[in-house]
Amino acid sequence: MLVYSILTVSIAMVGADFYNPKYDEFDIQPLLENDRILLGYTKCFLDQGPCTPDAKDFKKVIPEALETSCSKCSPKQRILIKKVIRAVMETHPDSWKELIDMYDKDNKYRDNFNKFIEEKD
Repeated sequence: MLVYSILTVSIAMVGADFYNPKYDEFDIQPLLENDRILLGYTKCFLDQGPCTPDAKDFKKVIPEALETSCSKCSPKQRILIKKVIRAVMETHPDSWKELIDMYDKDNKYRDNFNKFIEEKD
C-alpha cells in the first residue's frame, strides 16, 4: 500500500519514532507532473527497473509503512505519500494493483491502509 506508499513516497528511517525528516521537503511535483518519473519510481518499487537513491530509501520502508498505515510518517510525509499514491492509482491502476499484490498479497493491511489514503489531508 505505500506501497501503498509507495510509494510510498516511502521514506528513509532515522530512528524508532519517525522516518527521516529530510523527506518532509521532498519535492513531489516532478512525480505528479511527469508520468515518466512516476512510472520510474513505480517500476523501482516493483523490482522492474532501476532505483534512484531516494526511491531506494522509500522502497525500504514500504512494508512497514503499509503494515502500520504510515504511523512513523510525519504529518507532512503523510500528505505527500497520499498525493503520490492517489496519482499512481489514477494514472496507473494496473501498476497500483501489482504494488498491492506485491506488498500485501494476503490482504492483511488493505482496509486500514485504504482508510489512511481516504483521510483528509
